[in-house]
Amino acid sequence: MKRREFITLVGGAAVAWPMAARAQQSAMPVIGFMSARSPADSVHLLAAFRQGLGDWGFVEGQNVAVEYRWAHGDYHRLPRLAMELVDQRVAVLLGVGGDASALAAKAATSTIPVEIGTGSDPVEAGFVASLNRPGGNVTGVSVLANQMEPKRLSLLQEVVPGVKLVGALLNPNFPPAARQLQELEEAARTIGQRLFVSKASNDAELDVAFASLLQQQIGALLVAGDPYFDTRRDRIIAFAAQNRLPAIYQFREYAIAGGLLSYGVSLTEAYRQFGVYAARILKGSKPADLPVQQVVKFELVINLKTAKALGFEFLPTFSARADEVIE
Repeated sequence: MKRREFITLVGGAAVAWPMAARAQQSAMPVIGFMSARSPADSVHLLAAFRQGLGDWGFVEGQNVAVEYRWAHGDYHRLPRLAMELVDQRVAVLLGVGGDASALAAKAATSTIPVEIGTGSDPVEAGFVASLNRPGGNVTGVSVLANQMEPKRLSLLQEVVPGVKLVGALLNPNFPPAARQLQELEEAARTIGQRLFVSKASNDAELDVAFASLLQQQIGALLVAGDPYFDTRRDRIIAFAAQNRLPAIYQFREYAIAGGLLSYGVSLTEAYRQFGVYAARILKGSKPADLPVQQVVKFELVINLKTAKALGFEFLPTFSARADEVIE
């Protein structure tokens, strides 16, 4: 082979290889991942999601691409974010991080497979026809996060018996907020606990809510399950610490970050399942045939270091019931 021909052949291959690589990358299926949360408070959850994908043979950047959209707790952004992903013709659309994200994903398309994460009963909320046979283009994972407020109130009263007034922080823009409030008020009446409810859906309202809670001289705080509060986790924990308020939260991430105690499902298990179902859909399963998964692993987590800073101790019988103790 002549030198000129050899150079031409090699040069042509050098051009062809990047083109082939780009073609292979563009041929990857794309998952649209939309969350009401923020990337900063979801790092460990994304690791669990990728683990679920990997369990079924998908590795992000190798044989699957993921387009991320984050609402940072601003639910009004979700419908637009969902339509952005639909316009990109993703292979599957995830709406995670609470009911607002699930609603936006379901409303955005009736043809693209949709996987949702909901804290409500998915049948009662109208997401699916039934748990075992969802029907349509929607399936997902139910974490029951929005139905645990009475249990959390009971646990808080057990930790600080005799507290005169418990403050509750709710987000009125969260779709299940009305039900959360009703169940909390009913539970408070049942156990004879006085309750003061303060509401916030943005940072300015959160400042006002903090002020009103202090003005009422609450003795303990319950933070209702809500993705917006998750995105402001450190700020809420700091408020409780600065004002020496025993507080209970929905996920173990709060207790790990310095919250006194938490009670709720394992979020990491839910996100691993998101990855599994996304992979199964990419392999050809139809959402209508994938039963809605329910996370049944509940975690009671207590932080002894925070308890010491507040000047009290958990009863040994209570500590013995904890699934995780942070010292």
